[in-house]
Amino acid sequence: MRQPWVRVALALPLGDLFDYRLPEGMEALIGQRVRVPFATKELIGLIIEKPSEPAYEESAIREVLEVYDDLPPMPTDWIEFGGFAGTYYQRPLGEVLLPSMPKPLRNPKAYTSTAASGSPVNRLLTRRANAAKKAAKAAAKAAKLAKNQSQGVGVKVDLTVPDKAVVGPFQESAVRPQLSKEQQQALDHITQIEGYRTVLLHGVTGSGKTEVYLHAAEQVMAEGKQVMVLVPEINLSPQLQRKFQERFPNEEIAVMHSSLSDGERLAAWVAIQTQQSNIILGTRMAIFAPVQNLGLIVIDEEHDPSYKQLDMLRYSARDLAVWRAHQLNIPVVLGSATPSLETWHHAKEGKYDLCTLPERVGATAFKPTFELIDIRKERLVEGISQPMLDEIAHCLERGQQVLVFINRRGFAPVLHCPSCAWNSECTRCSAFMVMHRLARGPNGPNVYGLQCHHCGLQSRPPRACPDCGNLDIQPLGRGTQKVEEYLAQQFPNARIQRIDADSTKRKGQAEELFNLVHEGEVDILIGTQMVSKGHDFRNLNLVCILNADSGLYSHDFRSSERLFAQLLQVAGRAGRHLPGGKVILQSNEVDHPLFHALRLQDYELFAEHCLQERRVAALPPFSFQTLVTATGRDIVNCLAFLEEIKTLVSQAGSSGESNQQALAEARHGIRFYDPVPLRIVRVFHVERAQLLLESQSRARLQHFLPIWQEFIPAIAKKHRVQYVIEVDPLEI
Repeated sequence: MRQPWVRVALALPLGDLFDYRLPEGMEALIGQRVRVPFATKELIGLIIEKPSEPAYEESAIREVLEVYDDLPPMPTDWIEFGGFAGTYYQRPLGEVLLPSMPKPLRNPKAYTSTAASGSPVNRLLTRRANAAKKAAKAAAKAAKLAKNQSQGVGVKVDLTVPDKAVVGPFQESAVRPQLSKEQQQALDHITQIEGYRTVLLHGVTGSGKTEVYLHAAEQVMAEGKQVMVLVPEINLSPQLQRKFQERFPNEEIAVMHSSLSDGERLAAWVAIQTQQSNIILGTRMAIFAPVQNLGLIVIDEEHDPSYKQLDMLRYSARDLAVWRAHQLNIPVVLGSATPSLETWHHAKEGKYDLCTLPERVGATAFKPTFELIDIRKERLVEGISQPMLDEIAHCLERGQQVLVFINRRGFAPVLHCPSCAWNSECTRCSAFMVMHRLARGPNGPNVYGLQCHHCGLQSRPPRACPDCGNLDIQPLGRGTQKVEEYLAQQFPNARIQRIDADSTKRKGQAEELFNLVHEGEVDILIGTQMVSKGHDFRNLNLVCILNADSGLYSHDFRSSERLFAQLLQVAGRAGRHLPGGKVILQSNEVDHPLFHALRLQDYELFAEHCLQERRVAALPPFSFQTLVTATGRDIVNCLAFLEEIKTLVSQAGSSGESNQQALAEARHGIRFYDPVPLRIVRVFHVERAQLLLESQSRARLQHFLPIWQEFIPAIAKKHRVQYVIEVDPLEI
């Protein structure tokens, strides 16, 4: 007997799947996309089940409008993976699976509009076929030209505009780097794994972790399997893509990140799902790629917080990669010079394998030396001491490049009135507006503006203090723009380039600027965290670090871990191909244990010190946390909501109702902190507060959350607030 029922996941903030009827003559498979009616609109969903009976009254069930078969059904393991992510991070299945797809595959108008001829997949394949025909014609023309030239036949050719279609693939490098003993040992360990295992590849900066990835990928693809490599930031993907393309010139690489157009993302998705691409390279979103035959996952710079999604499904791509590898019974490699403390703890406990690369590779590759300048004893001008200026001058005289690192963009953090203490505060957020230099003309004065880095509000700086009328208002502190201006005055002949979020707004601009550095067209590079990791500058031999103390004393217990990783990573840009690499760090706290470990470049010393502190305080990785964030127009309502859902747990079971009893039983072993406003309470007129939960058992916390969640929506509606539950938060 035909079973006409399908159970569909939709991208809606509702916990249920939705039943629909297949019309007579319409067939569908699990994993196929369908267009269905929902309320007054049409949506594209994903078939998850084909139940024998619907979950509710048959007369209320609507019919499927269309089944899409332009792509193979999504793999069952991919759906199971989405199910795990949704369960663990407390989100509906539809909000996990559907947003991971390219927009054309989940937009009904891409199939039904008058402009749409066929499906977006078919249109893509048509464009590819036409491009292939043009490429074949161009190749034939080029071959004919070469033949005629060899025979001495004169042919007039226009060489002014190269034909992009005939530009060949990257050529494989003639000479491959010889692996060091440690690299070979790490490679052998990874490639000899049978089944699932997580490997921490702990290598100092410049130790050749990428080369290990390349060799491991080569062996996996030789077995006919796919390889997935994740990077933390978009600006790192072109560099890594180039290395993979050079090594594997005949392989199609599928690149996935948020800066791609809808068409580019669709092309990558189709190439992966149809197994045209054996190499998947991307940021955190790539973990949801529809791989069919995955053999290895690599997470480069695994410690980076960018692997955590901070909206919608708040997932950690690194953690999901470990689960995905376990699901598929394949190895996963976590690479970093400064692993997260959670990963390091697992490696030391034997849950993960540990492979180390303790030395840089290359004939002239030595660890840089560290020099700490006590700025309590030095006069600073725009945050830079004279000894640091002298070192910059000496480096430039040798024809080498300098990196000046300051993790604050803009001109100055705040505009201040010394008379009445007025500060340039945002009218929409509880934060200061940052002063930016908007334009700089050779013959005219600089033009400045104020910008909020939280809501994007922009305004002109006032001519006088709005409160007291003082004309002498001043910028306080400094960002990358002010440092750039000062260094241009000190070194007028030096070629200075600033790389931060402001200078790389246009698509492809970051890659262009980094190429200038690689090509030797820059003498002094000024940058934020964008330049701190993953880049191999061959002629850079001096790193100068400003404002290193800013992350020492923070409300977040992870601040010291992040600061150490950031400083050691940026220090690793120095002396990768030149002897005598040097790192100069200015600090008020030169005797701090963090700087002591940094001077020794001893990650393990720092990690063990931090883990001991975490163990005493019962903080992650020795406990597990969940954060509930409430947002609304009134902070009082946010705090009242959080207090009520907290009180609900402590009073559960008193009514005798079954759901109350279940909550009372599940609450044991869960610790609740008091609700508090966020550090930046208001963003774009929205007030924010948080409630932290903690448990010594991950399983206990996971058991508690879905039971507790049943009560929360009604309470949120009563207080007129919205809320988000974030499992394993990185910022508290």
